[in-house]
Amino acid sequence: MTTPAAGYTADRIASNNSSRLDDGHTAPPHISSSGGGNSSQSTSVEKDSKILDWDSPTDPGNPHNWSLKRKRLVTGIALLSTLLVPLNGTSITVAAAEINQEFGISDATFPNSYWPVASWSLGGALFVIVFLPLMEDIGIRIGFIISYVFFFLMIIPQALANSFATLIVTRFFSGGCVALLANTIASVIPDIWADDRARSIPVGLYIVTYEAGNTLGPPMFAGVMQYIGNWRWIFYIQLIMYGALAPLFFLLLHETRGTVILHRRAQHLRKTTRQSIYTAAELHQPPLSTRLLKSTTRPAYLLLTEPVLLASTLWSAFSFGTVFLFTQSTAQVYSTLYGWPAYRIGYLQSAVVIGEALGWFPTLYSSRLYFQSASRNRENPGSPIPEARLYLSVLGSFVGIAGGMFVYAWTAYPSLPWIAPTIGLGMVGFGIQVVVTAVADYITDIYAASGYAGSAVSAVAAGENVVAAFLPLAAQGMYGRLGFQWASTVLGVLAVGLSFAPVVFILWGRQFRARSPFMRAGGEGMEGVVVVVDEGKGKGGV
Repeated sequence: MTTPAAGYTADRIASNNSSRLDDGHTAPPHISSSGGGNSSQSTSVEKDSKILDWDSPTDPGNPHNWSLKRKRLVTGIALLSTLLVPLNGTSITVAAAEINQEFGISDATFPNSYWPVASWSLGGALFVIVFLPLMEDIGIRIGFIISYVFFFLMIIPQALANSFATLIVTRFFSGGCVALLANTIASVIPDIWADDRARSIPVGLYIVTYEAGNTLGPPMFAGVMQYIGNWRWIFYIQLIMYGALAPLFFLLLHETRGTVILHRRAQHLRKTTRQSIYTAAELHQPPLSTRLLKSTTRPAYLLLTEPVLLASTLWSAFSFGTVFLFTQSTAQVYSTLYGWPAYRIGYLQSAVVIGEALGWFPTLYSSRLYFQSASRNRENPGSPIPEARLYLSVLGSFVGIAGGMFVYAWTAYPSLPWIAPTIGLGMVGFGIQVVVTAVADYITDIYAASGYAGSAVSAVAAGENVVAAFLPLAAQGMYGRLGFQWASTVLGVLAVGLSFAPVVFILWGRQFRARSPFMRAGGEGMEGVVVVVDEGKGKGGV
């Protein structure tokens, strides 16, 4: 899973701004800052070409200029898909016992029943890195349709699976498609909301719906096991739901990527006028092979060389991974302490969703604090301080995630009512929302000036998916050996340690930013890396 919203927000902010059709050879700053590309081919085409931009700042074809009603409609459709598509990920956990019984799988020594969810998360990590650059060329609408159709087709063999291996393999592909859909939808918000303040609410809603979508699987499909008792109906219902929603998504989700809209205009003009009319992106965009190399190597390089990014990734990945961890630990805790069946424990996951929903409100206030910080920014007067994004995350991390883990740990006794540890689950859900939003916004802000925001948040998203895949695999052994109280306490202590990351960033973030060559405009000091990634040659290696 990825919480990709803010990551691609930074890369989209400038893409819809331009003016008219005029002669010239200089690409807009947001194009030229992305790297070299095939300069020899570009130069030969440019000699007698015209560059197409928007007709005017108020061009109605520019999604930034759409009516408020249309913007809200497209945003609403995007958020609906963001909420519903990830349900495929964790919904299967409520049927673990039945699937194990049918396929002869044992969880006696290892939680093998979790592998279908682990493969789903790993597919998400890989697909975004490998296939997302392709989406840059085909646009939001076509990219969404292709990913959605393939996602739908991959649910069919899950419903009809005659082996456990079939579930693992097909869910790898469905998880990858969900990640592509989420990242595609993430681009919609900055494509149509140009103003930072106007964009803050849709971005916050995107993250909370994505978090909730990953968490709601068990409570939404627990009723299938309670009333039907056949795990295949989880996927039959998903096929019905996603099939019924497909026309809504396909008809109402319009193309929002400005570069793609301009590209189609240029193609039409070339055919009708016989003139060499191109968009700046066509002339200056690096070839696909270069972009694929960049998308696969740059996030890893940043993660290994940027301490701020590494700490943020660990912090956010652990926070998000607890959503998937709870699908395993609650099954042990509530079945042992209270004798609950799996479907009832599935309903219990709604406590985490409630916490995530409540966590959205502090993120709104956090945006207000962020914009207010501009008045006291001595480093860059008039601009908000990036570390202001993190103020409330300290509370969310220490009290929400760490505090919630301790509550979940030390109320796990049969003598206490079930609501006691459930309150801890809700607290953790609250903290997850605050922390994941803060990390996405902060990483976007500090890497936006250099053009590395997309790669940086890709690293965070990959880390989240990997932790979501493997952290829950440790739950059975940890809770079995240490006991319910001490296992959750270990997680709480780990959360406390990671919670110091925002404190360090708030106190010394400016110094970190000054020292990092990737956080400065233009990426000064990293010419070797930029050349290797963007042109395939240079003095360094990635």
